[in-house]
Amino acid sequence: MKTKYKDLTIWITGASSGIGQALAIAFAKRGARIILSGRDNEKLESVKKSCKRANRHIVIPFDISDATQAKAAYDNAKAQAGTIDWLINNAGISQRSLIMETDEDVERQIMEIDYFAQTRLTRLVLPDMIAQGGGKIVMVSSVAGLLGTQYRGAYGAAKAALHMWANSLRAELYDQGIEVATIFPGFIQTNISINALTGDGSAQGTMDEATNKGLTATEFAKQVVKALTKGEEYIIVAGSKEKLATRVNRMSPPKLYKLIRESQVK
Repeated sequence: MKTKYKDLTIWITGASSGIGQALAIAFAKRGARIILSGRDNEKLESVKKSCKRANRHIVIPFDISDATQAKAAYDNAKAQAGTIDWLINNAGISQRSLIMETDEDVERQIMEIDYFAQTRLTRLVLPDMIAQGGGKIVMVSSVAGLLGTQYRGAYGAAKAALHMWANSLRAELYDQGIEVATIFPGFIQTNISINALTGDGSAQGTMDEATNKGLTATEFAKQVVKALTKGEEYIIVAGSKEKLATRVNRMSPPKLYKLIRESQVK
């Protein structure tokens, strides 16, 4: 059944830049009404202006890690949009620090943003989705949530937890009209490595070479829109090396981790 985007309201978190921005522009181009969320109102307004039929879209800034702000944002989204058909949980923070050099408080911060904040917002949206007869929840995990690599211990753990939570949600609500899709990005050309947390909680501040050579955010969004339109539930959007790594992992995890140890990926 063809997806009628002109009839959809899609809420995208982390929409002020990177892949969230690219997804907002791509879905707006296909006719959807977008609710754009992030912490920076000025950047969100700029993204809104970049979207086709800008006046249709809604900007709701909030800190997703704050439960009170999340509830207020949900109430605001419901009041302005009436219905929320899709929720794309894209907000998040990455990591660039070795496990033995990472403070526990930093690991908790990563888990709070990349796991608890996503599941919290989903639980807020779900009752209305069920009541209206269906909806789609999209979790943005990571290839790091499928493979454990250096410098991403807590990040990979949070993204893996999100993946497993989405699997359980799919199993529990399949008969209530709730579709669940999980996206696993590889290296994408965004500021994710610049903003990534180091062991003491400060931002790395530099672009990783692998990230700089990754897919563009526009190409990422193109592939995601195509996959979601087809109703795919597990969507890996990555370069050839990352895709190869996921295939090797399925066949022989020990072989994969030997390659990862040798590569010293950062």
